[in-house]
Amino acid sequence: MPLDRFVLILVIVLAAGAVTVWLGWLLMAAVAIPDYGWLIFVPVALVAVVAARVVIDRIRNKDDNHYDRIEK
Repeated sequence: MPLDRFVLILVIVLAAGAVTVWLGWLLMAAVAIPDYGWLIFVPVALVAVVAARVVIDRIRNKDDNHYDRIEK
């Protein structure tokens, strides 16, 4: 495995761990402190925006019809 691919995987794993800890902290803060309950909507909104963009891109992309050419 090339060194650059190994470093990329390592960075992605560390970033995913950091995001997991951050989301856990956010969830615990929303549960423990009622004033911070609105903070849980920030990651939910981010995930919803990304998911909507992916779905819209998949629907509008005319070149992405790989499965339409497969014989049944």
